[in-house]
Amino acid sequence: MLLILNLRSRLLNPNLSSLFNFSYSRPPSSISFRASISHTASAAKSPGPAALSEAARFVRKVLFVPPGVDPDDVTDDMVLPGSNIVAGPYAGDAKIKEVDFVKSSSRVKECPKDGRPEFAMLGRSNVGKSSLINFLVRKKEVALTSKKPGKTQLINHFLVNESWYIVDLPGYGFANAPESAQMDWSSFTKGYFLNRETLVSVLLLIDASVPPKKIDLDCANWLGRNNIPITFVFTKCDKMKGGKKGNRPDENIREFQEVIRETYKQHPPWIMTSSVTGLGRDELLLHMSQLRNFWDNEE
Repeated sequence: MLLILNLRSRLLNPNLSSLFNFSYSRPPSSISFRASISHTASAAKSPGPAALSEAARFVRKVLFVPPGVDPDDVTDDMVLPGSNIVAGPYAGDAKIKEVDFVKSSSRVKECPKDGRPEFAMLGRSNVGKSSLINFLVRKKEVALTSKKPGKTQLINHFLVNESWYIVDLPGYGFANAPESAQMDWSSFTKGYFLNRETLVSVLLLIDASVPPKKIDLDCANWLGRNNIPITFVFTKCDKMKGGKKGNRPDENIREFQEVIRETYKQHPPWIMTSSVTGLGRDELLLHMSQLRNFWDNEE
């Protein structure tokens, strides 16, 4: 019951200070979690296991529980700071030692065919996607940052540690781009999601400095309906004060989560980040490592 109270207060009512008080310890076990990494939108209609305890049901509904972790065994020190992600036995070496730009592709069939796992970065224009990529790899201008919406118009592959890819996808919802171009980019981006067998997860970037946008929710629901694994990455969480339109990042995140819970029975993984302060970098990389290591193990 204490676990439920602690997690309920920290996760259902996120506060930027209370979310940073977790420590991390890795549990010792190893089982498959293919179903766990894809919290599909249709899952909202499926019944849950009847034998789970109250704590386990709450954990499964609110937290992302990876392989090798029994929901009944989850404690608050297993939850990564600023997230709802439980660290499991597949979490391993998350350091980025080198990164190289490989190629830009205008069509999915032009993307690398070497079988390496990849994480796709997706988000609205000006959500901070390029800044987050540069922040993760700790190199300036690895991904081009621009004040002009819609600058990324191709599928860009960056090879990390010679073993896996970060994929920079075109942003959506950029008002200054031609309508015909927006439709073309949307079409081949969806084709990438539906046909890319090496895709481990989509990192859907959500701007925490503004209230939830319908276009972000629509994108999340489309990914869910198509059984594509997703992690919500909240950006710009360093902006502690509300702007002229009111809400602080924690209030916007809470509102976004409330809407998502109407669609997803089990909440997809989410994490708070800031490319300005460094918030969430190590935790996001650790989360990516456990998804990637499981993918490698299954292959």
